[in-house]
Amino acid sequence: MKKHQYQTIYEDLKQQIQAGKFKEGELIPSENELCHLYQTTRMTIRQALSALVKEEYIIRRHGKGSIVKTQIRRLGLLTFKGFSEVVEGANTGLITEPIVEEFPKPFFFELSELEKQSGCITLKRLRFKEEEALMLENTFLPANLTKLLSDKLLEGSLFKSLKAWYNLEMLNLEQSIRAIEAPIEIAKSLQIKKGTPVIYIERKYITNQDNIFIYSALYCYTGKYALFNEV
Repeated sequence: MKKHQYQTIYEDLKQQIQAGKFKEGELIPSENELCHLYQTTRMTIRQALSALVKEEYIIRRHGKGSIVKTQIRRLGLLTFKGFSEVVEGANTGLITEPIVEEFPKPFFFELSELEKQSGCITLKRLRFKEEEALMLENTFLPANLTKLLSDKLLEGSLFKSLKAWYNLEMLNLEQSIRAIEAPIEIAKSLQIKKGTPVIYIERKYITNQDNIFIYSALYCYTGKYALFNEV
């Protein structure tokens, strides 16, 4: 479906704000200037600006213009706490039902022979703050945690469910973090353009039970929120 012109203008202005061309507290160009720049009508420009207001990128002040708001809000996603514990307004969408299969090859952490032989339960989820897709999470769990295959997660929380069902708790984690360009499937899930920069995190959770580890591969879109470490 072809985009309306106001959507293209909105996305262009949003990208410029995210890139820092317009700083917090600064005025973006006036309606007249934007009409001239994009060769369009005032109504189209107002639609684009209204979308930026709705997304909390700008504030419109009568007689003054459109002012850039603070855009980078922090989310404590670098902690080993669960997503729902550190993100207010968190929601989760299940992309695939949990299944037992072999660990992907190659795997991003070294596995024990027992882990390789036993396989894993894979769980793929899309994480939201309110309606904003923030993170695609692929989780790999021990194959003997079979309650995950039949029961719904308690309050939508994997960590709460593991604690209640198996007395399994996360004590710490090892993780590596790097920036990548979003492949097409990741971009589709996060509702962003292919090639948009995302933060890719590989995790190994250390639990309170010997030789039981949980692994996750996370793709985080940080266009609107910054990541930080919440203790």
